[in-house]
Amino acid sequence: MKPYGLVIDDKACWGCKACEVACKQENNAPDGLKLIKVLEDGPKRVTGRLQFQFKVQACKHCAKPACVKACSFAAISKRADGIVVLESAKCTGCRSCLEACPYAAIVFDETKEVALKCNLCHHRVDQGLLPACADNICLGHGIHFGDPAEIRQKIAEKRKLRGGRGEIIPKAISYSRTAHP
Repeated sequence: MKPYGLVIDDKACWGCKACEVACKQENNAPDGLKLIKVLEDGPKRVTGRLQFQFKVQACKHCAKPACVKACSFAAISKRADGIVVLESAKCTGCRSCLEACPYAAIVFDETKEVALKCNLCHHRVDQGLLPACADNICLGHGIHFGDPAEIRQKIAEKRKLRGGRGEIIPKAISYSRTAHP
């Protein structure tokens, strides 16, 4: 089975937050909680000009997810395709997964007293669709879903076409690995 991954090219992010909106609508996330977040840094003066930098934060769907080990109630599991799913119905609200996640990608719904995280829209993926945030929503074309190696190659080719702006595979590219390399 090919690995699934959500690859985010932060250098392409404009900060529009369309990914946040798409996720919130698709997953009916409670008010004030975001399963994917656009973090803003700036404005900062870079080579004499003011610039903003944006970083998209979401679950990394780790190869060895600490949240799965931390959950004593099996509310979080890693599927055969590598997608890490949190089933809120099984969650007891102990918050051990929040503490275990090194990426602060799990949030807590105080009203329902359960943890929530990006489940990579597995309900859509199972139907052959893309996750909501990667379904041609990103105006900067910075969110991609599929085989991480193939996506990184496509991003490198795009950067070459743009005159090599930025590193070929910049440190700003983050991705969710959902299968062992």
